[in-house]
This record gives sequence, structure tokens and C-alpha cells, in this order.
Amino acid sequence: MTDTARVRTSAPARWLVRDTLFSASEPVHVGIINVTPDSFHDGGRHDDADSALRRAQELLADGAHIVDVGAESTRPGADDVASGDQLRRIGPLVAKLSAAGALVSIDTRNPEVAARALEDGAAVINDVSGLADPEMARVVASFGASLVIMHTKGNPKTMQKEPSYDDVVGEVSAFLEERLAHAIEAGVPPGKIAIDPGIGFGKRLRDNLDLLRNLGALARMAPVMIGVSRKSFLGALGAGEKPADRLAGSLAASVIAWRNGARIFRTHDVLETRRAIEVARALDPESAS
Repeated sequence: MTDTARVRTSAPARWLVRDTLFSASEPVHVGIINVTPDSFHDGGRHDDADSALRRAQELLADGAHIVDVGAESTRPGADDVASGDQLRRIGPLVAKLSAAGALVSIDTRNPEVAARALEDGAAVINDVSGLADPEMARVVASFGASLVIMHTKGNPKTMQKEPSYDDVVGEVSAFLEERLAHAIEAGVPPGKIAIDPGIGFGKRLRDNLDLLRNLGALARMAPVMIGVSRKSFLGALGAGEKPADRLAGSLAASVIAWRNGARIFRTHDVLETRRAIEVARALDPESAS
């Protein structure tokens, strides 16, 4: 039996974000908004408060269930950004969106940034470091927030310097299983935790492909978030040299990820991703049974 077949007979757990319980059978769309000058695709486009708020509203209108705000680029080779600089970049955005009823996620590795954003009304912490700082899980638990735990190898500055694995699916699964246990021990309820294999974070091309083909191994642990939007591995597959050219490749990878067990899609292109997955669902033989 293939991994995909196993996923279909063993649906992933539901994900609770504040008062919203996302179903195991429905896609969750997370719109990316980077308030940074140097993110690989949209850096510098939304680094003032008004443009960031407009972009967030566009993502919500396109069907985003959650808006993911990032104030520190984690592209390969990026430098760390101090907590004060991250908070200055985020400014009043989280509070304004939360006051308007939006579910806001904060993409940060920094517990201080996470705590301030949660005070302002954020509902999710998206930690691309996989809880490298043990304080992060305690902060999330203390606010009753939801959590995304991502796998990475190294940090953004070093992660693409000759990463290697003997068994990438096994190693990523073991890492996420251990981090899940840590978060639960710190007080985060299991139903509020999602996991992310970290496509492009300390991975070679073949590692990214192996993970996307075998998401069933992760989907049996927790709801799986996938982030493939505009990433460089797509360019290596012929999807376009520049991030701006990789929409078609991003949609193809997202559809495959859906079929293999992912349920949460972090993307720059919410409307297009939502439409592509709706068509894939309609054409799925199991949906017609």
C-alpha cells in the first residue's frame, strides 16, 4: 500500500485555531505577508504599515483563512533580525487585523516577538526553527495559542551549505515527533499543533521531492502545513528561473501535496492555490464515492 493510500484511510487530525476547528477533509489556506526588505519573493513590497494592511486584506478577500506575518526573512543565507527590529516592522498590523476578526499567524523564531504578537491578538506562532528556543513552546502554551512546528537543518544563514540525509523522510519524521512531544509537555494541546517538513530549509532537491512524495508519514502525526510557494527547487524542475515565474509550478506541487496528505497551504497566491485544490478535490475519485 502506498503512503498516499494510507493517508486516505487514516485522515489527519483536525486543527484548532482560537475558536475555529479546521476539518481534516478541507484545505486551510494561509496567506503570506512579509514585512521585510529582503524576502526572496515579496521583500520590500509590504514593508510599510499601509501597504501591509492592504495586502493582508487582499489575501483575506482571496480566501485566506489565516494571514501569516513575517518580519524576518528566512531565505537561504539570510542574517538574523533582532527582536526589536522585527517588532518595529510588524508595528500595529497584528492588532489591526485581529481587531477586524482575522486569524493572524506570526512567522518567527523569537519568543519575545511571539509573546508581543500574541498580546496583540495573534492566534498562531509559525516557528521555522522547530522550537530551537525551548522558551517558545512555553510562550505559546501560556497564551493558549496554536503552533506550527517546522523542520529545518541549521539556520537560514547555513542551512543550504551541503545539507545531507541518509533517510530524509525518517529523519524529518523523527525530528517532528520529538518536537511535538516537547510542545505537548510544555502545555500546548495536541489539537492545536500542526507540522511542516520545511521544504527548501536545509534540503537538497531530491530531499524536497522525497518529502513531498511521502507526506503520509507526517500526516499520521499531525495536520501538515506545506510551503512550496515560488521556491527555488521548482526552478530546478523547469518551473521558472525567477520566483515571479513559478506560479504554475507552485500550484502543481500544492495539488500533489494535497493528494499526499497536506491540508494547510502557506502561499503567496491564495486565490490560485484555492482554485487549483478545489479542482483537484472535484476530480479525486474518492470525492465522488
